[in-house]
Amino acid sequence: MSEKSWPDYRAVWRWHFYAGLLCIPFVIVLSISGLIYLFKPQIEAWNNRHYDNLQLSSPAKPASEQIAAAIASLPGSTFSSYELPESSTSSARVVVKHNDASIRAYVHPETLQVLHTVNENERFMRWIFRLHGELLMGDRGSNLVELAACWTIVLLITGLFLWWPRNMKGLGGVLYPRLFGGSRMFWRDIHSVVGMWISFCAIFLLLTGLPWAKFWGDYFKQVRQVTGTAVVQQDWSNSNNAGRGRSEKSGGGEHGDHGGSKGSSAGSKGAKPPATPVDYSAIDIMVAKVVPLKLDAPVIIAAPSGRSKTWSAKSNTPNRPRRVTVELDPKTGSILSREDFKDRHWVDRAVGVGIAAHEGALFGWPNQVLGVLTTLGLVLLSVSGVILWWKRRDQGVLGAPKPALSPRVSWGLISIIVLIGICLPLFAASLLIVLLLEWLVLSRIAPVRNWLGLITKSAATT
Repeated sequence: MSEKSWPDYRAVWRWHFYAGLLCIPFVIVLSISGLIYLFKPQIEAWNNRHYDNLQLSSPAKPASEQIAAAIASLPGSTFSSYELPESSTSSARVVVKHNDASIRAYVHPETLQVLHTVNENERFMRWIFRLHGELLMGDRGSNLVELAACWTIVLLITGLFLWWPRNMKGLGGVLYPRLFGGSRMFWRDIHSVVGMWISFCAIFLLLTGLPWAKFWGDYFKQVRQVTGTAVVQQDWSNSNNAGRGRSEKSGGGEHGDHGGSKGSSAGSKGAKPPATPVDYSAIDIMVAKVVPLKLDAPVIIAAPSGRSKTWSAKSNTPNRPRRVTVELDPKTGSILSREDFKDRHWVDRAVGVGIAAHEGALFGWPNQVLGVLTTLGLVLLSVSGVILWWKRRDQGVLGAPKPALSPRVSWGLISIIVLIGICLPLFAASLLIVLLLEWLVLSRIAPVRNWLGLITKSAATT
């Protein structure tokens, strides 16, 4: 092959191929788990249906008595938060700390019977959340998910380059698949056309998921410190300690309290049960003050904790631009401060909008439909990519496209990679490791080099 500067078609194809090898298993797992998480409100409503359609014959008991009943059912527990019932037939949700675990108790508002208790970390949607965000592996899993997300962005960008029509003779294979041109054309068009239609939504999902990642989230916080855009407390967190003995003062939710974004509640890790009975009557005052505010459900009320002497109430609605947090006077329940979404730093507002869209909550059911189409499209891309590789590969080799020999160095390419590396440092580190591994080891072992489709030691890499 003649000497060419990057990017030539074959070099991009190789990047696309190797990125796919790394990403496809992760893309399938994250797409399916993300698809399930899109319907969190509907799934949780179904799981809680037995506790939200109660028959009441008399007015509900005060919240303080509901809390006392929950604590009595778990001796030695301490109060964490109280969730306002969404309807007159809903049970009360009381979260308590018991043996360093957050336990959710469903209390009958009339009889004060505890209908059900569950560890917060064992709820189905919390399990899906941890699978989606960290592969059930904690921070190490979060780093793997972030790494896969970075390379999936590369996969999609290179895929768009390969899709770009160069000698177009029609819209077939460009905007719609040709279904009757043979098996190879069918799968090629399915792969490229579906990729074209969903790439921008998929890249958006990948970018809006990065603030939750452990490595990138910490990097983002450091950048905010350097640029003077940091705030005392973000509305999201990237630590995997959520549900492991910590719960948010203001409720949090799966993504919100992935580490406790607003501080821990009265039952934080290490707290011991009080020596004397606690008077929970103050919460009745708080409930009376919060209900008229008509905040979007779920609304979480939490007692003072740590150095704070005020009660707090927060709308923990998945549609984050509608979230509101208020601080309440512990004696009168009067509102001491109120923070609406518009009052937050513009960086937090941008991330909040991205999170709401990522979760399918920003603009109702159309947001969920768009998420479904994108996640199903990613699964179809992965499956069709594997089929194309299987059909095209030569026996005895991995099947990577052969590289051009001695390509010229492109400073434009290097500049782009450096820029992406600054924005995605884990991607930059992994790219450096891969290049060093290829140069120092893989390209020097003939059988491995031939199987992987690498160029010889004397030739420059693409």
